Amino acid sequence: MPLINIIPGEKIPVAPMNVRLPAWRVPGWLLVFWWLARGLFRLTVLAVRYWWLTAPAVLVLWVRAEFGGLVLAGVVLALVTGCAAWWRWHPGSWLRFGWYPLVSRVRALVVYRRRWASVMATCGLATAFAGDRYVPQLLRVRCDRYGDEVTVRMLPGQIPDDWGQAAERLAYAFRLRAGQARSAARPDRVVLRFVRRDPLAGIVAPLPVPEVPDLDGLALGVDEDGQPYRLRLAGSHVLIAGATGSGKGSVLWSLIRSLAGGIRSGLVELWAFDPKGGMELAAGVPLFARFAYDDPDGMAGVLEEAVKRMRLRAARLRGVTRQHVPTPEEPLIVLVVDELAALTAYITDRKVRDRIKESLGLLLSQGRAVGVHVVAALQDPRKDVLPFRDLFPTRIGLRLTEPEQVDMVLGDAARDRGALCDRIPESTPGVGFVVLDGVREPVRVRFAYLTDDDIRQLGRDYRRLCDNTDNDGQEVTR
Repeated sequence: MPLINIIPGEKIPVAPMNVRLPAWRVPGWLLVFWWLARGLFRLTVLAVRYWWLTAPAVLVLWVRAEFGGLVLAGVVLALVTGCAAWWRWHPGSWLRFGWYPLVSRVRALVVYRRRWASVMATCGLATAFAGDRYVPQLLRVRCDRYGDEVTVRMLPGQIPDDWGQAAERLAYAFRLRAGQARSAARPDRVVLRFVRRDPLAGIVAPLPVPEVPDLDGLALGVDEDGQPYRLRLAGSHVLIAGATGSGKGSVLWSLIRSLAGGIRSGLVELWAFDPKGGMELAAGVPLFARFAYDDPDGMAGVLEEAVKRMRLRAARLRGVTRQHVPTPEEPLIVLVVDELAALTAYITDRKVRDRIKESLGLLLSQGRAVGVHVVAALQDPRKDVLPFRDLFPTRIGLRLTEPEQVDMVLGDAARDRGALCDRIPESTPGVGFVVLDGVREPVRVRFAYLTDDDIRQLGRDYRRLCDNTDNDGQEVTR
């Protein structure tokens, strides 16, 4: 063994470690088998997921192979004839159980799943963590006559408001008209509503008048599903805001029409205030128990009388019940104000203005439980014009001129949740969004339109039994 001379102070080089790992040799046929098995598994998953395509294809191939093309043509003809007969004799069930489920599956595959990941990324709803990309899961697509309803499982950390802010971008990304997001039954899911065809493009005719008004659901118009929209008046006040020509009269007269049966029977008393000199509401004078206009001091006096009625009724009901039930002896009192800003901001007499504000504040804060309700419309939703807008549990936003006005009327973040009042076209008066206290998502509605002839006919058919209107249409008193 040779000797190694070690020089003092010199470093001895360390030899590199040589570790030999065991070699694993995989046969080529096994790699090919694994690749084929993986592809077969993916095809099986796709075949099961899209069974509505694969099952008919397999059935067609089997019939063609076993019985020939003539039998296959007969089967297809019989199937088409059966569907046509189903559609002819019962179109409602055909659309619900036959056509729309098929359209939903086709649109889910062709429109949504094909571009889902890329749209989520470009709209800011996908994220990345530790080098991995996470995309919200598309769960279900349901189609109807007017649009698509898409159910999505959100990523951890997302809330429905995030999807509400991106709903408009999502609609444009999928080449659709408009989008809106709302909460689902489960907290990890959100439901997107995309509109293909506007169901509110046409004018809504006056709805039938019930003999006894349902205060829990007054039919006023049509919603986006094409169903009658019902507004709860019991235990609520209603605020209506919209620019000139937006259709505030449609809302007011639809509400009055839905109460007309109760007005005739004495269950409802309608007190009308028209600061514009009576031009807007004068056609319905036979329906009103009070009609005040033009004179601010007179309107302040009528409001103060309503406060007195409210307090007397509250004293009678104290200890008896917590919620008033209308009767002919104790009717529901509905105060309809056509232009609220003219009473709260535009009156030059400060004393009269303060009297009106005080009376309205008392009615709005104490009137609901004793059956005294305020329905008010205005054009200018600024805070200095309407200082007590928070006392209106039900708010209706028609066409507004500025995006900021939407949140002023309907509440914070209402526009982000889909209430695009500033984008309602002038060609669709009576279209608006309704927001209720405790309900996050606004509802898009088109209210029924009543012509002047409809209003006059309504007054003739449902005039009050104790009508004390004078011949000149002056203030109605009881």
